[in-house]
Amino acid sequence: MSNKVAIIASNGGLFDAYKVFNIATAAAATEKEVAIFFTFEGLNLIHKEAMKQLPLPEGKEHYAEGFAKANVPSIPELVEMAKEMGVKLIACQMTMDVMNLTKEDFIDGIDVGGAVTFLEFAKDAAPTLTF
Repeated sequence: MSNKVAIIASNGGLFDAYKVFNIATAAAATEKEVAIFFTFEGLNLIHKEAMKQLPLPEGKEHYAEGFAKANVPSIPELVEMAKEMGVKLIACQMTMDVMNLTKEDFIDGIDVGGAVTFLEFAKDAAPTLTF
């Protein structure tokens, strides 16, 4: 059984962020080696500004109140937790180029790499998840 968990974050909404960081931090807490590859809208989850205002799906706005009442950490807090737990955050270089973004647009502590970078990590990961 692999000691690695590979996650692809390709969607950029609030629900997506909670899925990605919940799984990543849970896996890291069980001493798994975790890497998340952020591509396309998934880059919003680690973008300095976008991560603070991730959209909820239409008609699901009531969840915001539920998150607050349940004391669920914010996405910036979960990102910091993931970093502290050693989760590797990889921003897709191709997507950054297409969207005219630079490493400075993102939170500190990320890596920038292409699909090959992620695939090298993921080749012996189990599970590999996509959100």
